Amino acid sequence: MIKREIQSELVKLAGQFKAVAVVGPRQSGKTTLVRYVFKDKAYVNLENPDSRRYAIEDPRAFLAMYNSGAIIDEAQRAPELFSYLQQLLDEDKKKGKFILTGSNNFLLQENISQSLSGRISYLCLLPFTLSELSADKSSDLTTQMLRGSYPPVYDQNIDHDKWYPNYLRTYIERDVRQIKNISDLNTFERFLRLCAGRTGQLLNMSSLAIETGADSKTIGAWIGVLESSFVVFRLYPYYRNFNKRVVKMPKLYFYDTGLVCSLLGIRTGDQLTLHPLYGSLFENLIISELKKHNFNRAGNENLYFWRDNTGHEVDILIEQNNNLLPVEIKSGKTITGEFFNGLNYWRKISGTGRGVVIYSGEQIQTYSDGNQIIPWFSINTILD
Repeated sequence: MIKREIQSELVKLAGQFKAVAVVGPRQSGKTTLVRYVFKDKAYVNLENPDSRRYAIEDPRAFLAMYNSGAIIDEAQRAPELFSYLQQLLDEDKKKGKFILTGSNNFLLQENISQSLSGRISYLCLLPFTLSELSADKSSDLTTQMLRGSYPPVYDQNIDHDKWYPNYLRTYIERDVRQIKNISDLNTFERFLRLCAGRTGQLLNMSSLAIETGADSKTIGAWIGVLESSFVVFRLYPYYRNFNKRVVKMPKLYFYDTGLVCSLLGIRTGDQLTLHPLYGSLFENLIISELKKHNFNRAGNENLYFWRDNTGHEVDILIEQNNNLLPVEIKSGKTITGEFFNGLNYWRKISGTGRGVVIYSGEQIQTYSDGNQIIPWFSINTILD
């Protein structure tokens, strides 16, 4: 088993809170992680129809089976449990008694906020990080982007071009209906592929609605479905100070580049390298990596982009201790002066110093003005 970076945070929180919820996309390794960390706890999976029926029809009796605590997998499948779980936790001072997992953020969070506020801590486990996969200068970037980071592709040695289409089919046919009763799954799948074609772009609901053939309200609801099931996320602009004429529309990214490549029909390294979205996919890889590291440390949301209406842009602003670290993401392997244009403009209007360029090459370079060049596989060095 590949050790997960989030493990130490999970152990720490289980020693401080009566319950811990671990959420994330299906197949991200939640069950494997919690069963490994909490080997002595009883385990029940609410995907099992018999267990789910028992939990829904008689939640009090169901929980009575686990007086010593338990791991409850896919807990959002039985929302009736949460009110009864609240009473159990209030009557017991034991820490880390229940570990809940869920592959739907919205449903689980909604029930937690109603019943378990203050009693439970919350962690998000995404697919593998580059450092968990031991990516280094010997790693092939295009292969990494194609394979993505989902554990079964590595643990079970399944070809990525076989695994992702099946994952998508299962997600669309089962999870989408579970989250929201969408009757026209073909239209939803077309919408999902259109989203893949907009990776790294400003999220224009009206444009998506026209191309999908649905109204803007429906598109907004469907984006919410993709977000709540950890398929996509919105990166919001930073618009405090530094010029009022800034873009305030979010950008759209996927949590995994392998999923995007599959949706776009990209199956080989040559196809990926020549694809017009290669730069956007590389940017997606880096930004999703930053999201993973933040989640693994149970950090608050601290990633933004900045763009004004004249075209000046910084790909990422990382908010750290009330300071902003500007980061530019470049898919080229050869360092040029243009890499620093965004950082130099940001320094001019903000008065800040150090900036970072993450690129697809192999060298680390530090300049006298504080700017740094960092290769893609060393991204964690700017966060440590």
